[in-house]
Amino acid sequence: MNKLRAQEIAESPVMAHVTYEGNAIYIQHVDHDKETARIYPLHDSEQELEVPIQSLVEH
Repeated sequence: MNKLRAQEIAESPVMAHVTYEGNAIYIQHVDHDKETARIYPLHDSEQELEVPIQSLVEH
């Protein structure tokens, strides 16, 4: 995924189907400088991760 699309998804009120390592996730924040996204799995909102934007897949 590219930075701009990740930012669009993070700001949108509509939930997009995005996965990280095969798990459905929610994008909380995009850091354009580091090219990372702060995410959490939909099944566990307490498990926040910071991952490379390129590792996110939109379905």
